[in-house]
Amino acid sequence: MESSSSKSLALHVEKLPSKMAGRSVAHLFTYETSSEVLEVLDELYRVSRDTKSRPQAQRVIKDLIKVAVKVAVLHRSGCFSPSELALAASFRQKLRQGAMTALSFGEVDFTFEAAVLASLLTECRDILLALVQHHLTPKSHGRIRHVFDHFSDPGLLTALYGPDFTQHLGKICDGLRKLLDEGKL
Repeated sequence: MESSSSKSLALHVEKLPSKMAGRSVAHLFTYETSSEVLEVLDELYRVSRDTKSRPQAQRVIKDLIKVAVKVAVLHRSGCFSPSELALAASFRQKLRQGAMTALSFGEVDFTFEAAVLASLLTECRDILLALVQHHLTPKSHGRIRHVFDHFSDPGLLTALYGPDFTQHLGKICDGLRKLLDEGKL
């Protein structure tokens, strides 16, 4: 995953859920996933790799993809009750708020506050855990915690918004902006 690209991530995604629900679900996820999502994943991987370690970055991206696929499968299969669908809407709204906040911090100099982004990501984690509480295993719950705890780490956030990661942050912001404009986030 060292020379990670959008295509290699897409191919990697096809292999992940094969044990869970079959290749057709993987193809569905891969073909419906926009290049912006894959580009943002690429950049998040690179930032994680450069601030933490390569194995840790690989693990967190793999966990993120697994969780995204599992939640998508649950949603498409109609497994969520009306109250859980309300939680899903709340999660999407909070995630969108986090993306807009991250974008704002990236575009307006001297506005970054790690605590604000960390708090939004923690709220997203808690809502998602409540959403999948009765559907996924404790191992999957651990993956959710791992992903959100990793990206809400103040050290990682501070490094991302620092001068060493300007290029990565720019690409992440471009991807987030496109996803928000297209209504995919």
